[in-house]
Amino acid sequence: MLTPKSSRPTPERLLDAAERLMRSVGLANATTKAIAREAGCSEAALYKHFANKEELFVRVLTERSRNAGPLLAELTADPGGRSVEECLTEIARRAALFYADAMPMAASLFAEPALLGRHREGLREIGRGPHMVLDALTRYLRRERERGRVSPEADPYAAAALLLGACFQRAFFLHFSGEDVVTPIEEFAPAVARTTWAALR
Repeated sequence: MLTPKSSRPTPERLLDAAERLMRSVGLANATTKAIAREAGCSEAALYKHFANKEELFVRVLTERSRNAGPLLAELTADPGGRSVEECLTEIARRAALFYADAMPMAASLFAEPALLGRHREGLREIGRGPHMVLDALTRYLRRERERGRVSPEADPYAAAALLLGACFQRAFFLHFSGEDVVTPIEEFAPAVARTTWAALR
């Protein structure tokens, strides 16, 4: 049973409100004033718990997207007995689903260059940004190269960019053209991983 909104802690109410608005009206229109009003508190209360709207956005993505947490865990976990290709397959699957979930929320920013600039600065203030997924995958591939499981000639950054770029492109096509133009995720992820791995091994 859900806890009544009024009895939930203020940070949770703000995250709930931010998620509802960011998913329904987009990030550009989900102002801090609107989020606070939706949460039933003042804008001052919002800034007491969160540095800026960007922190709310990052928290919504990392805590409320069912694929963000597993993606980050996959990027930082020790592979154990799994092969690099198996790890890349799971990373590609999670990344494609994560981008598909995040894209509609963030897309509205690109219609307003000034707002996009403020959003970029807000992310810098809290030390976050979409490049962090690329950095994490690059670090994973460098570790695998040091272990001797990836060719010493391989470029971890370029390989990470290619794999994540394919995942982002799938999300873009999915939203702009529809499901019928993209490969199903359970076929897409192993194919992208297999192709990336062929260039790395």
